[in-house]
Amino acid sequence: MNKDELLQQIITTLTADLALLTRAAKTAHAAATHEECIADNKYDTTGLEASYVAQGQANRAQDILQALGRFRNLELRPFDEETPIRLTALVTIEAEDGSCRQVFLGPEAGGLKLTVAGEPCIVITPGSVLGKALLGKLCGDEVQTGDGAESKAFTIVAVA
Repeated sequence: MNKDELLQQIITTLTADLALLTRAAKTAHAAATHEECIADNKYDTTGLEASYVAQGQANRAQDILQALGRFRNLELRPFDEETPIRLTALVTIEAEDGSCRQVFLGPEAGGLKLTVAGEPCIVITPGSVLGKALLGKLCGDEVQTGDGAESKAFTIVAVA
């Protein structure tokens, strides 16, 4: 998987999400301020509820806008098997059952799932459990997430 293509896919996805949420926030704002949402009595909270929805969508749009700015200014760093994992690393990890998955260590947008050139990839952040476990590790290292019965071990099989 090419990291330049991956970065472009992240930016494209976030741009589409921002446009969608911006429209939704404007629609929710219009609904919240519409004359039909004016309270008929002190128990009528239709307008208040609509304003909460509008505010939540506007906040999410602002979060996406911030993430979009960070990804647009992101400098992709080169990695090899001897380079410690840090921001912009594309890491392939293998679970104990032999299944592999790719994760991209990004500054924001953790949990964003993408498919580039037919390969699935998920964006994780340094603040996530897996992101924290991967930071500073090298290809071939094993990382552990969770405790007790929730514990999972992964082996780092590639870093790009």
